[in-house]
Amino acid sequence: MGRYKLFIANEWQDPHSGRWFDTLDPFSGEGWAEIPRGDAVDVDRAVTAAADAFEGPWSRMSASDRGMLLHRLGNLIERDAEKLAAVESRDNGKLLSETLGQVKYTARYFYYYGGLADKIQGAVVPIDKPKVFNMVRYEPMGVVASITPWNSSLLLTAWKASAALCAGNTIVCKPSEFTSASLLELARLVVEAGFPPGVFNVVTGFGAEVGEPLIRHPKVARIAFTGGDEAGRKVYMTAAEGFKRVSLELGGKSPNIVFDDADLAKAANGVITGIFSAGGQTCMAGSRLLLQESIHDEFLERIQAITRSAKIGNPADPATQIGPVATRPQFEKVLRYIDIAKAEGARCVAGGRALSGEGYGCGQFVEPTIFADVRNDMRIAQEEVFGPVLAVLKFKDEEDAIRIGNDIRFGLAAGVWTRSLHRAMLLSEKLKAGTVWINNYRSTSYTTPFGGYKHSGLGRESGVESVKEYMETKSVWISTDLDMPNPFVRKY
Repeated sequence: MGRYKLFIANEWQDPHSGRWFDTLDPFSGEGWAEIPRGDAVDVDRAVTAAADAFEGPWSRMSASDRGMLLHRLGNLIERDAEKLAAVESRDNGKLLSETLGQVKYTARYFYYYGGLADKIQGAVVPIDKPKVFNMVRYEPMGVVASITPWNSSLLLTAWKASAALCAGNTIVCKPSEFTSASLLELARLVVEAGFPPGVFNVVTGFGAEVGEPLIRHPKVARIAFTGGDEAGRKVYMTAAEGFKRVSLELGGKSPNIVFDDADLAKAANGVITGIFSAGGQTCMAGSRLLLQESIHDEFLERIQAITRSAKIGNPADPATQIGPVATRPQFEKVLRYIDIAKAEGARCVAGGRALSGEGYGCGQFVEPTIFADVRNDMRIAQEEVFGPVLAVLKFKDEEDAIRIGNDIRFGLAAGVWTRSLHRAMLLSEKLKAGTVWINNYRSTSYTTPFGGYKHSGLGRESGVESVKEYMETKSVWISTDLDMPNPFVRKY
């Protein structure tokens, strides 16, 4: 079994605690690597290194040179994509084919923000004051803390790190304790790319021992967090004590709405992609399927047939379509929600069972599950399951679809399937969600903002706009008139 170390100031360091813990393969259930158990001392070492780098070599480097380093890191990620994907898949149980695609796309974030680094411009503002020049500058904040979950460790860290480094900040990353290995492998490439020591750091461990000290550290200027809404609330409240900037990409319970004029075959495939890709373990999962009454029965049969044909098993097998649930606690949570749905009167029309035995490793599998006859006040329709469980609801017309779609505390994403341009435009305007997909689902890009309304979070990631979320805005006033005849009276 291999043993990793903390990555601080471009060096591999033992944890202050002298302790490690096993990271488990979700398929076999066996430990395959030892992860360092960091603590507040390690956090302080990493943040100090990041602060020193920010005040030192990183700030003296031109934006163009920073961008070239980001681009070089993207090249190295592409070069080692298969290795990084294998580590990520072994850690979180995702299909190897999916993690490989994610890793290759991760490289593009560093390409994009590498190209953007020297194109962040301020402005000269026309001022209503005579003999005064005003300009707006955008400046990096300092040390950024990144805290990410177990479902897409590399990609979600890249969302944050690429933009933060592009803006001229340094960063300390805290991955989930369940999926730390791939980020430590990425750190090797940071050194090879030529980043100065302290610009990029990784401290692994548990939330109370690493995450909280990282948020509270006085030299951390900003926190970028992805995770559940309850954890996000704690992050927000803790950060508020120090008046720190925060972005929160939180949970979702996204409606996927199918109208009777949609291409039903394409919509059925889109619905399956929306909920069962990655085993439903994604914040943007289309876990609430809203079907217009006239097509309800027909469409339900379509998706049942597709669901029952899914090949479930070892994520390393290219033929596998659905892998295991990533962690034991999450596996047990998904099963609890299936029991809750049945108890509340929802009708299970597909799946609903745990799978074990030959071909299912340690048995951390849940069949892709569909519930019909769901009411919107049921827990299965209101609470994030984060697993392969779909709740199907009926609606009458556009107004009804909008009402049900918005009747939720989340607002991360939504999908709409229709041939009507009018409906597409109406729903895209009326749905309270940060992303609305029309006749597709789960599309994301480094070029466009992503984030949520309501309890789905604060701020946006990706796109040009996200860079300025990692920067301070400064207004500079320069007077060309030094004549102040009366210093006690302000000249407006």
